[in-house]
Amino acid sequence: MSAVGITGRALPPSGFPYRLVATDLDGTLLRSDGTVSPRTRKALAAAREAGAAHIVVTGRGVGWTRHVLDDLGYEGLAVCGQGGQVYHAGEHRLLTSVTLDRAVARRAVETLEAELGRLWVAAGRDGLEGDVIVDPAGFRVPAPDDTSPLKAIAFTDRAELWAEPLLKLYIRHPALSDDELTAAAARLVDGSVGVVMAGPATVELLPLGLTKATGLSVAARRLGVRGEDAIAFGDMPNDLPMFAWAAHSVAMGNAHEDVLAAADETTADHNSDGIALVLERLITQLG
Repeated sequence: MSAVGITGRALPPSGFPYRLVATDLDGTLLRSDGTVSPRTRKALAAAREAGAAHIVVTGRGVGWTRHVLDDLGYEGLAVCGQGGQVYHAGEHRLLTSVTLDRAVARRAVETLEAELGRLWVAAGRDGLEGDVIVDPAGFRVPAPDDTSPLKAIAFTDRAELWAEPLLKLYIRHPALSDDELTAAAARLVDGSVGVVMAGPATVELLPLGLTKATGLSVAARRLGVRGEDAIAFGDMPNDLPMFAWAAHSVAMGNAHEDVLAAADETTADHNSDGIALVLERLITQLG
């Protein structure tokens, strides 16, 4: 029986070794300048023509992802917010959303600060717009003339963090490294929330049990695809659950050491067409 795609049409039988290509965004699909190279675009198009679906799987909320997808002409499903959101890019519609309980999140921050001292905290809000509200002491706030679509809004009162439904929290510490803060937070919150390192200076608090793998599995089921049909590309520890879910995992050359250790293979870095190199090799093997 053929699988049914998001448009209601049957997905073609895949001549490609995998029926799903899952790619992280920052540090993986995107180069340092925030663009996707022509070579990588061409390789992804060739994989799709060979029968594989492509799903972007990112820690970014939908509000900070839509402009990238629009630039790619991407019309399929995207997993955003560390797995908390499944977004239909073609319809500009949020299909599923998992929020972080605000009372639980507030207690987690209080617990961390009782042990670690004052944190810099930001909140990613739920929804299609998904404003990010930040402590200006620890996060950059764009200048009024900044044209970037990635807007952060400074708060003047911490109560603003809890004023609207949350997708996640970002935390930073003035002295601890990302690895140190992640380890300390995971120990201190004692299973009340999830803790993940998603990128440089990006340690996040999430709904307990939420990972990129949970969101990706939801999106994949809509395509009639399973983990055993998937290849996944990533660079940071938040990609590890996705690596465990997929049949084959590929670490970018710029990846965190834990990701390099866990991956089935390592490719070139995100500025050197690492995704394209793997996809081109697989397509060539089709003969």
